[in-house]
Amino acid sequence: MTQSSTLFKVSAAGTWDSGVKTNISIRNFSSFVMDEPEVLGGTDIGPNPMEYVVAALNGCKGVMIPLIAQELDFTFTGIEFETTGIIDTRGLMGEEGVSPHFQKIRFQVNIQTEESEEKIEQLKQEVERRCPVFNLFKDAGIKVDVKWNKV
Repeated sequence: MTQSSTLFKVSAAGTWDSGVKTNISIRNFSSFVMDEPEVLGGTDIGPNPMEYVVAALNGCKGVMIPLIAQELDFTFTGIEFETTGIIDTRGLMGEEGVSPHFQKIRFQVNIQTEESEEKIEQLKQEVERRCPVFNLFKDAGIKVDVKWNKV
């Protein structure tokens, strides 16, 4: 990320390897593979791009929840996330009128806290308002079912 005023630039580079497999590099991190399961024509040696997209929601919430919790004086001892995206493969195969991206996203947070349900709801609302990946899905018109559980 490069900072210029209040704008940040993010980028990634990719090199096609073979079949539907691509090697991705981001900044100075080790490169990683994106592939597809065998049923979608891949060799299944790495997650597919859409799996990385749902993982991005978990990672983004892992940034936003602690950041906003600190602002709200909200204490917790642990957080677990699970995100599931539903894709209609007819869209990937070119069928007219069927979106090639997610039809729906299911996102669940299990948060270990002694805070009240009201404070959990306040944290949830503020995180949803400010989480970039969540808002990317929402702005794309994807239905996002969200469930927060106090554990």
